[in-house]
Amino acid sequence: MPSQLSAYRQHHSTETAVLKVYNDLMAADSGLVSALCLLDVTAAFDTIDHDLLLLHLERQFGLHGVTLLWFRSYLSGRSYRVWFTGAASRIVYVCSVPQGSVLDPRLFIMYSADLGVRAVEHDVNFHGYANDTQLHVHCRPDELAKTTAKLERCITDMDYWMSANRLKLKWTRRNCCGPEQDTTCQC
Repeated sequence: MPSQLSAYRQHHSTETAVLKVYNDLMAADSGLVSALCLLDVTAAFDTIDHDLLLLHLERQFGLHGVTLLWFRSYLSGRSYRVWFTGAASRIVYVCSVPQGSVLDPRLFIMYSADLGVRAVEHDVNFHGYANDTQLHVHCRPDELAKTTAKLERCITDMDYWMSANRLKLKWTRRNCCGPEQDTTCQC
Protein backbone atom coordinates (compact mmCIF):
# COMPACT_ATOMS: atom_id res chain seq x y z
CA MET A 1 0.00 0.00 0.00
CA PRO A 2 1.31 3.47 -0.80
CA SER A 3 2.88 5.10 2.24
CA GLN A 4 1.33 8.52 1.52
CA LEU A 5 -2.16 7.22 2.33
CA SER A 6 -3.70 7.14 5.79
CA ALA A 7 -6.98 5.37 5.10
CA TYR A 8 -7.57 1.69 5.77
CA ARG A 9 -4.16 1.08 7.28
CA GLN A 10 -3.39 -0.10 10.79
CA HIS A 11 -2.58 2.77 13.19
CA HIS A 12 -3.78 5.38 10.67
CA SER A 13 -6.93 7.49 10.75
CA THR A 14 -8.36 10.82 9.67
CA GLU A 15 -6.44 12.28 12.59
CA THR A 16 -3.11 10.99 11.29
CA ALA A 17 -3.94 12.34 7.82
CA VAL A 18 -4.70 15.82 9.19
CA LEU A 19 -1.61 15.76 11.43
CA LYS A 20 0.63 14.68 8.52
CA VAL A 21 -0.46 17.58 6.30
CA TYR A 22 -0.50 20.05 9.21
CA ASN A 23 3.03 19.06 10.27
CA ASP A 24 4.26 19.30 6.68
CA LEU A 25 2.81 22.79 6.36
CA MET A 26 4.18 23.92 9.73
CA ALA A 27 7.63 22.49 8.93
CA ALA A 28 8.14 25.07 6.21
CA ASP A 29 10.90 27.47 7.13
CA SER A 30 9.94 30.89 8.43
CA GLY A 31 9.03 33.27 5.65
CA LEU A 32 7.97 30.58 3.17
CA VAL A 33 4.57 30.55 1.51
CA SER A 34 2.60 27.30 1.52
CA ALA A 35 -0.05 26.36 -1.02
CA LEU A 36 -2.50 23.61 -0.16
CA CYS A 37 -4.93 22.08 -2.62
CA LEU A 38 -7.68 19.71 -1.49
CA LEU A 39 -9.02 17.34 -4.14
CA ASP A 40 -11.94 14.93 -3.97
CA VAL A 41 -13.10 12.19 -6.32
CA THR A 42 -16.82 12.11 -7.09
CA ALA A 43 -18.47 8.73 -6.40
CA ALA A 44 -15.01 7.20 -6.16
CA PHE A 45 -15.99 3.68 -5.17
CA ASP A 46 -18.88 3.57 -7.66
CA THR A 47 -16.95 4.37 -10.82
CA ILE A 48 -14.04 1.94 -10.74
CA ASP A 49 -13.61 0.12 -14.03
CA HIS A 50 -13.09 -3.59 -13.27
CA ASP A 51 -10.85 -4.25 -16.28
CA LEU A 52 -8.62 -1.28 -15.40
CA LEU A 53 -8.52 -2.38 -11.75
CA LEU A 54 -7.43 -5.87 -12.76
CA LEU A 55 -4.77 -4.35 -15.03
CA HIS A 56 -3.48 -2.22 -12.10
CA LEU A 57 -3.44 -5.27 -9.82
CA GLU A 58 -1.41 -7.20 -12.37
CA ARG A 59 1.04 -4.52 -13.55
CA GLN A 60 1.59 -2.48 -10.39
CA PHE A 61 1.11 -5.03 -7.65
CA GLY A 62 2.29 -8.19 -9.42
CA LEU A 63 -0.86 -10.28 -9.01
CA HIS A 64 -1.02 -13.18 -11.48
CA GLY A 65 -2.55 -16.60 -11.98
CA VAL A 66 -5.09 -17.88 -9.48
CA THR A 67 -4.95 -14.71 -7.38
CA LEU A 68 -5.83 -12.48 -10.32
CA LEU A 69 -8.52 -14.94 -11.44
CA TRP A 70 -10.02 -14.81 -7.92
CA PHE A 71 -10.25 -11.01 -8.12
CA ARG A 72 -11.79 -11.25 -11.60
CA SER A 73 -14.43 -13.64 -10.23
CA TYR A 74 -15.01 -11.42 -7.19
CA LEU A 75 -15.62 -8.35 -9.37
CA SER A 76 -17.50 -9.81 -12.35
CA GLY A 77 -21.23 -10.05 -12.86
CA ARG A 78 -22.15 -7.79 -9.95
CA SER A 79 -25.68 -6.46 -10.17
CA TYR A 80 -28.53 -5.14 -8.10
CA ARG A 81 -32.28 -4.84 -8.24
CA VAL A 82 -34.64 -2.82 -6.07
CA TRP A 83 -37.87 -4.33 -4.75
CA PHE A 84 -40.55 -1.93 -3.54
CA THR A 85 -44.20 -2.70 -2.75
CA GLY A 86 -44.05 -5.98 -4.65
CA ALA A 87 -42.55 -4.50 -7.83
CA ALA A 88 -38.99 -5.06 -9.00
CA SER A 89 -36.76 -2.70 -10.92
CA ARG A 90 -34.71 -3.85 -13.86
CA ILE A 91 -31.38 -5.50 -13.07
CA VAL A 92 -28.49 -3.05 -13.14
CA TYR A 93 -24.93 -4.30 -13.63
CA VAL A 94 -22.43 -2.25 -11.69
CA CYS A 95 -18.95 -1.04 -12.36
CA SER A 96 -17.69 -0.49 -8.85
CA VAL A 97 -15.95 -2.23 -6.02
CA PRO A 98 -18.30 -4.21 -3.79
CA GLN A 99 -19.41 -2.02 -0.91
CA GLY A 100 -19.27 -3.20 2.66
CA SER A 101 -16.35 -5.60 2.39
CA VAL A 102 -12.88 -5.07 3.80
CA LEU A 103 -11.52 -5.25 0.25
CA ASP A 104 -13.39 -2.34 -1.35
CA PRO A 105 -11.39 0.52 0.20
CA ARG A 106 -8.10 -1.28 -0.38
CA LEU A 107 -9.03 -1.94 -4.00
CA PHE A 108 -9.74 1.77 -4.47
CA ILE A 109 -6.35 2.65 -2.97
CA MET A 110 -4.63 0.18 -5.30
CA TYR A 111 -6.64 1.50 -8.26
CA SER A 112 -5.62 5.09 -7.55
CA ALA A 113 -2.03 4.49 -6.37
CA ASP A 114 -0.69 6.33 -9.45
CA LEU A 115 -1.86 9.66 -8.02
CA GLY A 116 1.01 9.69 -5.53
CA VAL A 117 3.42 8.94 -8.36
CA ARG A 118 2.02 11.88 -10.34
CA ALA A 119 2.62 14.23 -7.40
CA VAL A 120 6.22 13.05 -7.00
CA GLU A 121 6.83 13.61 -10.72
CA HIS A 122 5.79 17.25 -10.23
CA ASP A 123 7.77 17.67 -6.99
CA VAL A 124 4.53 18.26 -5.07
CA ASN A 125 3.86 16.87 -1.58
CA PHE A 126 1.00 14.38 -1.55
CA HIS A 127 -1.11 12.77 1.13
CA GLY A 128 -4.38 10.93 0.73
CA TYR A 129 -7.19 9.60 2.81
CA ALA A 130 -9.60 7.33 0.90
CA ASN A 131 -10.83 9.43 -2.02
CA ASP A 132 -9.53 12.74 -0.61
CA THR A 133 -6.16 14.04 -1.75
CA GLN A 134 -4.09 16.84 -0.26
CA LEU A 135 -1.38 18.44 -2.38
CA HIS A 136 0.94 21.07 -0.93
CA VAL A 137 4.07 22.98 -1.81
CA HIS A 138 6.30 25.53 -0.13
CA CYS A 139 8.26 28.37 -1.68
CA ARG A 140 9.71 31.80 -1.08
CA PRO A 141 7.26 34.64 -1.77
CA ASP A 142 9.16 35.65 -4.92
CA GLU A 143 8.68 32.08 -6.31
CA LEU A 144 4.91 31.99 -5.76
CA ALA A 145 3.93 32.30 -9.45
CA LYS A 146 6.33 29.54 -10.53
CA THR A 147 5.32 27.25 -7.66
CA THR A 148 1.60 27.84 -8.20
CA ALA A 149 2.07 26.97 -11.89
CA LYS A 150 3.83 23.73 -10.83
CA LEU A 151 0.92 22.86 -8.54
CA GLU A 152 -1.59 23.61 -11.32
CA ARG A 153 0.34 21.34 -13.73
CA CYS A 154 0.21 18.58 -11.14
CA ILE A 155 -3.54 19.03 -10.68
CA THR A 156 -4.07 19.02 -14.45
CA ASP A 157 -2.01 15.82 -14.77
CA MET A 158 -4.00 14.18 -11.96
CA ASP A 159 -7.28 15.26 -13.57
CA TYR A 160 -6.11 13.79 -16.89
CA TRP A 161 -5.11 10.52 -15.18
CA MET A 162 -8.47 10.36 -13.39
CA SER A 163 -10.37 10.91 -16.64
CA ALA A 164 -8.33 8.21 -18.39
CA ASN A 165 -9.14 5.86 -15.50
CA ARG A 166 -12.83 6.77 -15.44
CA LEU A 167 -12.71 8.76 -12.21
CA LYS A 168 -14.07 12.27 -11.91
CA LEU A 169 -12.36 15.00 -9.97
CA LYS A 170 -14.71 17.10 -7.85
CA TRP A 171 -13.16 20.52 -7.38
CA THR A 172 -13.08 21.82 -3.83
CA ARG A 173 -11.62 24.95 -2.32
CA ARG A 174 -7.98 25.70 -2.92
CA ASN A 175 -6.18 28.16 -0.65
CA CYS A 176 -2.71 29.66 -0.69
CA CYS A 177 -1.58 30.58 2.80
CA GLY A 178 1.17 33.13 3.30
CA PRO A 179 3.71 33.63 6.10
CA GLU A 180 1.36 35.93 8.03
CA GLN A 181 -1.79 34.30 9.34
CA ASP A 182 -4.03 36.90 7.69
CA THR A 183 -2.56 36.31 4.20
CA THR A 184 -4.97 34.02 2.35
CA CYS A 185 -5.90 34.04 -1.31
CA GLN A 186 -7.95 31.83 -3.56
CA CYS A 187 -5.76 30.06 -6.13
